[in-house]
Amino acid sequence: MKKLRKEDIKQEVFDLYDDYAHDRLDRSGFMKQLAVYAVGSVTVASLMSFLMPDYKGQVQIKKDDPRIKSTFISYNSPKGGGEIKALLSMPADAKKVLGGVVVVHENRGLNPYIEDVGRRAALAGFISIAPDALTPLGGYPGTDDEGRTLQKQRDRNEMLEDFMAAADYLKAHKKCNGKIGVVGFCFGGWVANMMAVKVPYLAASVPFYGGQPDKEDVVNINAPLLLHYGGLDTRVNAGWPDYEVALKKNNKGYSAYVYQGANHGFHNDTTPRFDKPSADLAWKRTVDFFKDKLS
Repeated sequence: MKKLRKEDIKQEVFDLYDDYAHDRLDRSGFMKQLAVYAVGSVTVASLMSFLMPDYKGQVQIKKDDPRIKSTFISYNSPKGGGEIKALLSMPADAKKVLGGVVVVHENRGLNPYIEDVGRRAALAGFISIAPDALTPLGGYPGTDDEGRTLQKQRDRNEMLEDFMAAADYLKAHKKCNGKIGVVGFCFGGWVANMMAVKVPYLAASVPFYGGQPDKEDVVNINAPLLLHYGGLDTRVNAGWPDYEVALKKNNKGYSAYVYQGANHGFHNDTTPRFDKPSADLAWKRTVDFFKDKLS
């Protein structure tokens, strides 16, 4: 059987996956529509397998990397889900207090990719916390499909409270200098935008392809924003023009980048939507932004 390559896949297939991953299309409907693109030696099963995340061998920073200290902790989210599990990571050789970064997962819980991002933030010189908003339901269940199903059972505003409580926990940590930033992906991008609205002390917010806050809320943003969008992500990008108008109207500090040819989820290196040049550039910009704002 021919091994599928990203360049062999039509954009419509990636758009279908986006609909499936964001619950606008159930599994049976997804498979039915994929069948249109299953031609020749390409089967629906092979398309499904190609599109799903693959966490084997994709970890950039291993759990036992000696350059960092990484451990699971729990903290209290009184307005959210109660006791929340999170991955806390920091450089192993840190001699001084560090800027803090809250890492917010997608709509499927704390999966291996987001754990890896938490460790990447630590390797970049920060103390990071990556919470699992699925903790009240038993935590990330091991697959993204099951994770999405669980996350739909939680109220997103209560989950927002969980990540805001994580920022409070990190701010008070003895290894943190009190300056807190947030980076989030997909659902986490919306959380990053909303934390900029709701956390007065937030020093930096980096939403990756995140839903935008209501324009009436923009006046409450105090944190500088660094926004990343995939050029092919028409769904999320549709809200950007009005958001930018509101940011300008309220004199808010922001920088925004649209990565041409990149899909929603382009930073996630476990799926074929991954765009390495865009992901590398966006992460470098993110680290530089945090170094400037959290030092």
